Amino acid sequence: MKIAIIGCGNMGMAFANSFIQYNLVSKEDLLLIEKNKERGDILQEQKAGVVVDTISERVGGVDLIILSVKPQDYPSVSSELAKVIQPGQLILSIMAGIPIAQIQLSLGHALIIRAMPNTPALLGMGMTAFAAAGTVGLSDIRKVENLINSTGRAVFLEDESLLDAVTGLSGSGPAYFFYLIKSMIDAGVAMGFDAAMSALLVKQTMLGSYHLMQTSDKSLDELIQAVASKGGTTEAALKTFGELGVGTGLQQGIFAARDRAVELAK
Repeated sequence: MKIAIIGCGNMGMAFANSFIQYNLVSKEDLLLIEKNKERGDILQEQKAGVVVDTISERVGGVDLIILSVKPQDYPSVSSELAKVIQPGQLILSIMAGIPIAQIQLSLGHALIIRAMPNTPALLGMGMTAFAAAGTVGLSDIRKVENLINSTGRAVFLEDESLLDAVTGLSGSGPAYFFYLIKSMIDAGVAMGFDAAMSALLVKQTMLGSYHLMQTSDKSLDELIQAVASKGGTTEAALKTFGELGVGTGLQQGIFAARDRAVELAK
């Protein structure tokens, strides 16, 4: 398979590196299109693939084109890409907010798949949901799913509209966890620990709790109750969280991220 990636920032290169690592594409068959000269020079030095700075007829010779540019940069990219795209090529968009129908219209092209990954894809531990235009065949969906799985885990959605919710939930999700962890570390510092010790206590607690959650047959409510003995310290914390509306605030923030994804499409 020959692949072109338009926009070689962190997410675009997370995909590229995973494809190479799992021998899903050779570097000779990986076309990296990066307009930023400094970034392009770095990719050249790393020999990450065939690096170019413009969208040319060369793009028409690949099987899959991955759109990994910022949504606000897409209009200029689409006008260039529409000139060279070929009828049988598959397009995978990992741009936030821009729906399949809009991409089809701007490119005059039917075969569009839209995905929403997250930054743990940089470590091969990403969570990516994707949806496809009705014109895309099952074999092409499976090919793309196999590629995405190299970056972590993939889930196919029949309903494309849910991708905006995915953006708010798992796409932006890593930042929520980092925010919570930072707040806990800051609390440790406020109670007298130095930053390194507080970070160790919190990060190991997070890691252990994750594995406990993954291996336990208990529900999350049951796991919470297993820690929160009646009249104890955990119950005091949870009561304060409830009084301050921490859970509600977190949910409202996720809804706001989803709504912003919808706005970006406009």
